[in-house]
Amino acid sequence: MSDSQGRCDSPQFGTGMLTATSNSFYSGRRAAALAETRAEESRISGRTESAMRICLLLSTLALAFLSPVPSLSQLSKKEELERFHKPVQGMSASVRMAGYEKRLTLEAGSPFRNIRFRCVGPEIQGGRIVDIEVPDGTRSSLLVAFATGGLWRTDNMGTTWTSLFDRESAMTIGDIALAGEGGTTLWLGSGESNSSRTSYAGTGVFKSTDGGKSWVNTGLHESHHIGRIVVDPKNADRVFVAAVGHLYSWNDERGIYRTTDGGKSWKRVLFVDNMTGGIDLAMDPTNSNVLYAAMWQRDRRAWNFLESGVGSGLYKSTDSGETWTKLRTGLPEGEYLGRIGISICATNPSTVYVVVDNQAPAPGFDRQDEGVPSGELTERRLRFLTDSQLLEIPDDVLQRFLSQTFPPDLTAARLKAMVREGTMSVQKLLGMLGDANADLFEARIQGAQLYRSDDGGASWKQTTTARLDSLYNTYGYYFGQVRVSPTDPDTVFLLGVPIMRSTDGGRSFASVGGRGVHADHHALWIDPRWPDRVALGNDGGLNLSWDGGRTWQKVNNLPVGQFTTIAVDMAQPYRIYGGLQDNGTMRGPSTYVPGASDPWEWEDIGGGDGGTVAIDVRDNETVITSSQFGFTSGRNRKTGESWNAMPRPQFGESRLRYNWVTPFLLSPHHPDVLYYGANRVYRSFNQGRSYLAISPDLTKNLPQGDVPYGTIKSLSESPLAFGVLYVGTDDGRVWRSSDSGANWIEIGQSLAPGKWVSRIAASAHRRDCVYLAKSGYREDDFAPYLWRSDDGGTTWRDISAGLPAEPINVVAEDPVSPDIVFVGTDMGVFVSLDRGATWEALEGGLPHTPVHDLVVHPREGDLVLGTHGRSVWVASVSVLRSVTPEVRRVPVHIFPIASVVYDRMWAYRTGGRGARGSGGSIAVTYWLRSAGSVTATIMDSQGRAVKSEPITGEGGRPDPGEHGLNFGRVSLQISEGRPIPPGGIDWKPTTLQDILKDPYEDYRPKYLGPGTYRLVLESGGSRAEATFEVRAPN
Repeated sequence: MSDSQGRCDSPQFGTGMLTATSNSFYSGRRAAALAETRAEESRISGRTESAMRICLLLSTLALAFLSPVPSLSQLSKKEELERFHKPVQGMSASVRMAGYEKRLTLEAGSPFRNIRFRCVGPEIQGGRIVDIEVPDGTRSSLLVAFATGGLWRTDNMGTTWTSLFDRESAMTIGDIALAGEGGTTLWLGSGESNSSRTSYAGTGVFKSTDGGKSWVNTGLHESHHIGRIVVDPKNADRVFVAAVGHLYSWNDERGIYRTTDGGKSWKRVLFVDNMTGGIDLAMDPTNSNVLYAAMWQRDRRAWNFLESGVGSGLYKSTDSGETWTKLRTGLPEGEYLGRIGISICATNPSTVYVVVDNQAPAPGFDRQDEGVPSGELTERRLRFLTDSQLLEIPDDVLQRFLSQTFPPDLTAARLKAMVREGTMSVQKLLGMLGDANADLFEARIQGAQLYRSDDGGASWKQTTTARLDSLYNTYGYYFGQVRVSPTDPDTVFLLGVPIMRSTDGGRSFASVGGRGVHADHHALWIDPRWPDRVALGNDGGLNLSWDGGRTWQKVNNLPVGQFTTIAVDMAQPYRIYGGLQDNGTMRGPSTYVPGASDPWEWEDIGGGDGGTVAIDVRDNETVITSSQFGFTSGRNRKTGESWNAMPRPQFGESRLRYNWVTPFLLSPHHPDVLYYGANRVYRSFNQGRSYLAISPDLTKNLPQGDVPYGTIKSLSESPLAFGVLYVGTDDGRVWRSSDSGANWIEIGQSLAPGKWVSRIAASAHRRDCVYLAKSGYREDDFAPYLWRSDDGGTTWRDISAGLPAEPINVVAEDPVSPDIVFVGTDMGVFVSLDRGATWEALEGGLPHTPVHDLVVHPREGDLVLGTHGRSVWVASVSVLRSVTPEVRRVPVHIFPIASVVYDRMWAYRTGGRGARGSGGSIAVTYWLRSAGSVTATIMDSQGRAVKSEPITGEGGRPDPGEHGLNFGRVSLQISEGRPIPPGGIDWKPTTLQDILKDPYEDYRPKYLGPGTYRLVLESGGSRAEATFEVRAPN
C-alpha cells in the first residue's frame, strides 16, 4: 500500500486543490450557462444547489504562438531526436518469454478453462493485412498474414479458411515466407513492421515444417518487428531476415540476419546502429548471392515519431550478405530519409525499384492547389494576410471561414473589432487553428518518391518529379511497399492510402482501386506465371483481381476486426457496439455466428478509425460514436436525428488535445449527462449538443511533438454517487473530483509515474473503491500495472501479482458480484474472484489476441471482449458468481440445475427407430476440486435410483471431469428402444384409438416423465446432489 494523494500545482490556480475562483472568463454567456448547469445538476443529483458548491474551472493557457518552445517544423531531425527521444531501455526478451510460459501454466491450470468463448463476428469489414503468399504448385491456396489477427490459409480461394497461428508467444506478424512444394515449410516473422500505434512487438522468427500445424521459435526474440523474410530458392536452410528492432526503445538486435542451418543459429550480417533496423530485403531471383537491403532509422514515443534519420539507406551484397555496399548515386540521403521499400523485376533483375518516404520539407507547399474558389478565405490564404488586409475582407466571406473552425460566438464583426483594438491579430488567429487529424493529411513534406535502377543498383533516377501527395500524406512509415510486375519491368504498383499503378516505368500513375477496395494498402502478391492474377491486402482485408487490378473481388469472411472499444445495449437479444481501426464503428447481434449468419447483420454506424461508443439504454437507439482524435457525433438510429458531440475550445482558448481514442461516457445516473475527456473534462446535459468545461488541463502539458500527447485517456463516474469522477491521462496523471468537477485532487502520483493510464474504473459496489491500470507498452515495457484503492485513491494496493508480463488494457468489475474483476491484456483475459488477490486465466478457445476492451452484460451475464485482431468474443460467466470460497473447498459441488419441460417428441429424435434418443437431457454445471471420472445418478421422489451413467460432455462423449468448473449433460432417457422386427409389425387398426396410435410406441426409448428428481454426482469417493424438475408441458 502506498500513500499517493496529492494536490495540483497550476500557474493559473496556484498550489493546492483546484477550487473555484472568481474569473472574468465566466462573465456574460458563461455566467448564464453556469446558472443553468447548477440548476440541472441539482435536478439530476437530487441535491440542493447550496450543498453542491458547483463552480467551473477553465484554464486560460497561453496561445500556442506565444510558447517559447520552437515548433516541431523548426527543429532539425537531430534536435528533434535530442528533445523528444531520450534513450529508453525496453523489457528484456527473457522476461517476456518467461511471461509467456507463465501464461501457458495459468491456462493449463485454470479452474475456469471450460468456460468457452464464441466468436460473434464481425467478418464483413476485414482487418489489416501485412503479407500474402501463395504456395508453389497450387492454384487455389493463399496464406494471409494479419497485423494482429494471426495467419490464415485457404485452399479454395477464400471460400473457407483455417487459422494457423493462434497459440504462440506473439500473434502479431510482420512477414511470412514459404518453402517447399505446397508451402509445407513456413517462416513467420512476428511483430508488425508498420510502426503504427498498435504495431505490437513480436517475439522472434517462427518456423513450421508441417504447414502450420505446429511451430518452433527459432530465435531473434529481441527483434520485436520483422520487415521481411527471404528464403533462398536453391537452399531452404538459407534464410535472410530484415529485423526492424524495437519500436519504442533502442536495442542492438536489429539489422539483417542470416541462417544457413534452417534457423538453428543466426548471424547478423548488416548493422548500422541501435536505432536503425532492416525494413525490407530482396533477393535477385536469378542469383541468390545478390541481395538488396533497406535500412530504416526510426523511434516512436507516445508524444513523437521520428520516422527518418541518417541511418536510413539502401545496401547491396553480392556475396550472400558477407559484405555490403551502400548505394548512393541518385538516391536521397541524410536526416530526412525515411522508410524504403524494394522490388526486383523477376525476368529482368537488373531493374530494381525503391519507394522512399522523403521527410524533407516540401518546397512550394503554399503554392499547392487547395481546390477553393477565388474570393474565399482559407487557412493557407490567411497566412499571407496583414491585420489591415483582414479588416478589408467582406464580413460574409470572413464569417464563412470563421464558421468552419471557430465557436459560433466569434463573428466577423467581433473579430474585426478585436483587431482594431489590438487584442487580436492574424498571427494570434493562426495560433488557434488546426487539429491533429488534419495534420495527418497536410503534407508539408516531400513524401513518397519512386526511384528506378536499370543497372543493378549502381545508379538511380527518380521516375517522376510529380508529387505523389495522396499516396502517403505525412505517414509514409505505415506503408513502404512497391511491386514490379514479374514479366514487365515498366509495370509497377505503389501501395499507400490508394494503390497506384504505372505502366510506363513510374513516369505516371493512376489509382487502381475500385468498388470494394479499402484504403491503406500493405501487401500485394502478383502471380509470377500469370501476372494479371493479383492478391491485395489492406486495412479492410483481402481483394483478388484476375485482370491486373482493373476490377476486384472482395473476400470478407474472416473475423479479424481490430476493435479498440466495446459496448452493449439492452435490446432483446442484446447488440454489441465497437470502434475498429480504420473500419469505423459497427453494431451487430450477440447471436451472430461466423460463417452462418448474414454478414450484413453487423452494420456500420460510424466512420474513420472507430473509437469510444456510448448507448442510451432507455431506447437502445440513441448512440454516441467517435473516430480518431475525438471527432464525436450523436445519432438516433430510429428517428435519424444527428448532432455534433465534440467539444471545442472557446474563442481565446488554446487548442484542445484529444487522444486517438478519446474517452467519453453517459452518466450511469442520468443518460442525458455526457462526460468527455480532451485535456480537460467537459460535461454536457444534452448528450453532447453543448458543453461546459469542468476542469482545467489535467495533464502535464509537456512540449508537443508530432503525436498529440497530454490527453485524457480514461474517464469514470462512480455508479453509486453522481459527480464522483476519476480521470487518467496518457502522461500518467490520475485525478478525482468528489463534487462534479468543482475541485480536483491528484491521486496515485507514486504509481508507475509517467506510465500511460489505460483504464480507471470506479466500483459499482463500494463507493470509495476504484481500479487503476497503466501500460508501459509505449516504452517496450510489458509488465502488468494494476492497483485497487478502497479509499477513493488516498492509498493503493498493487493487485498485479500472479499476472504474466502482458500490458493491461482494461479492468472492469462484474456488475453483480463485488468480488469479481476482469482484466484484458495484450494476450487475452484474466479473472479474479477476490478483488485482485489472485488471478485465473480465461482461455476457452480464445486466441492469444490483444483484448482492448471488455464489458459484462448486466442482464445476461455475458463477458463481451473487443479484441484488436480477432473481432468480438463472448462467454457466459454468470456461473462465476456462484463459485464461492466454500464451493472451492469441497470435493464436488453441483450448481443449481435449470428445470426442463417434458416433450413427448424426445423419443422421436432418434436417427432411426429403436435408436438411442437424442433429446431430453439436463445441463449440469459442477465443480471438482480434483480431476476424476464422474458418475451421475438420477433418483426419483421415492429415493430410488432411476438411472446411473458417466456424465457426458461435448458431442455426447464422457466428460473427463477436470479440476474446476465443468459443463456436462445427463440424459433423461431411462431405457433404449427395442429393435424393430426385420419385416416390421403386423398392424391392422380397426378402432379410431388404434388408428391414431403410434404402432411403434412400445419400441421407442423411454424418458423421465414430469416430476421432481435428485441428481447425485460421485467422483473420487465424494458426492454432491441437487434437485431438478421435469415440468409438464402447458
